[in-house]
Amino acid sequence: MQAVVIAAGESKRFWPLNNGIHKSQFKLLGRPLIYWTLKGLAENGIKDVMIVVGKNSTMQEMLKKENDLGITITYAVQEEPLGTGNALWQAKDFIKEPFILLWGNKVGSRDLVGQMGALRQAQGKQTEAVFVGTKVENPSEYGVARLEGDRLVEIVENPEQGKEPSNIEVVGARLLQPDFFEYYAKLPKHHEADLVDATNAYLKGKKTSLLVVEEKGLTLKYPWDLFGIMDFLFASEEPLISPTAKIGKNVVIEGPVYIGANCEIGHHNVLRGPVDLEANCKTGAFMEIKHSIAQEGTTFHSGYVGDSIIGKSCRFGAGFVSGNLRFDEKPIRSLRKLGVIVGDNSAFGIHSGTMPGVLIGSNCKIGPATHVFENLEDNTTFYAKFDHVKK
Repeated sequence: MQAVVIAAGESKRFWPLNNGIHKSQFKLLGRPLIYWTLKGLAENGIKDVMIVVGKNSTMQEMLKKENDLGITITYAVQEEPLGTGNALWQAKDFIKEPFILLWGNKVGSRDLVGQMGALRQAQGKQTEAVFVGTKVENPSEYGVARLEGDRLVEIVENPEQGKEPSNIEVVGARLLQPDFFEYYAKLPKHHEADLVDATNAYLKGKKTSLLVVEEKGLTLKYPWDLFGIMDFLFASEEPLISPTAKIGKNVVIEGPVYIGANCEIGHHNVLRGPVDLEANCKTGAFMEIKHSIAQEGTTFHSGYVGDSIIGKSCRFGAGFVSGNLRFDEKPIRSLRKLGVIVGDNSAFGIHSGTMPGVLIGSNCKIGPATHVFENLEDNTTFYAKFDHVKK
């Protein structure tokens, strides 16, 4: 069996962490997210994989250092972001046998891939394709399954409330035959959502099964979805402190942590896991980090960072504090607690801070004693203005 992994698109909803990368290239536990997707395929014996990337992608260069899974990776480029159907079309000459279709950020795919393969094998010639669904409370907001017995016959996108054919959302992962591309080629019109059109045409001519799972698994649409993925990885992988990391005196570590190569943790730090500090991160003395992620090369002088996600090569001056809980305890982007999310290469002056749920772009500069109450676009310089009184 082969696999196609889609890692194209602009990842716009992943801002401010999409600085020159696809969201599946974001690192957790020292690996890009797509590595964990590929690992799930490899553990099911699937070693022939095509990754579809966008124009100017750095994915191939990144995975040269990461492919220790014994798989063969072929790459195809989607020159323009014309939707998932068009991205899959780039694999038409690669696919020679039944294949699994996954998205690059589908961390935790091992069990799902195994279940799809087992269902097809158990049903033999009665099943040519396997789709995955999960029961939802609000089916009018999704692509919903229309069933005849246990056979999937149509995906109905955003059905009118009260007229939904079922309460089962059809999710992205699926097992298809090579002739799927024939159905896509015959579409009278192509558009960004044409994968659904091709799928519905395919369903009319194929013996299909729907694998209904309790949960649709981990998704990555927005940056704060990374917390769930981090929690999953810490539950399934061994926490690690790199042998090249330096840990100062009187450091308290609670819960699972990942501390990458050449990190330096200062004296009297408190790390309240889960915490992920990628390679070359540094903290000064008296720093507390709780339930947060920092990408390579970020430095913290002292202060507090909680429930936050920080991009690469950011700098935080002494006394920085991230707010992460509203006084009225209302949700922050659907979460009870959320600190700050910062893009790459941003800098914060001494005694600066951020309010809960603030998003700050890449290459921003935040002045000393400045508190950020609102989102800041990339390349913003933001300083508090002070009136000096001298008597």
